[in-house]
Amino acid sequence: MTLETVETVLAWMIGGLIALAALLTLTRITIGPSVLDRVVASDTLVSIVVSALGAHIALTGAASTLPLLISLSLVGFLGSVAVARFVARDRDPEPPR
Repeated sequence: MTLETVETVLAWMIGGLIALAALLTLTRITIGPSVLDRVVASDTLVSIVVSALGAHIALTGAASTLPLLISLSLVGFLGSVAVARFVARDRDPEPPR
């Protein structure tokens, strides 16, 4: 086996696993019983896309997608924090008067 063959096999395995994870996450977004489940699944989907971009960078050496990877990571993190803050505020009991 040559190094090129190993890289090709690894690329197909990584692509298949990422596609399977994305498919399972999309089913959670579709079926999710609550809004919070759907938000967590969408954050997971953003993480899967970031992982796919990282795998693309590692396999091709094209560092031009690095700013996209960093900005998508930041947007995903800020979105999760914002949703967690609003959900926590909705679930907190009213303070006694």
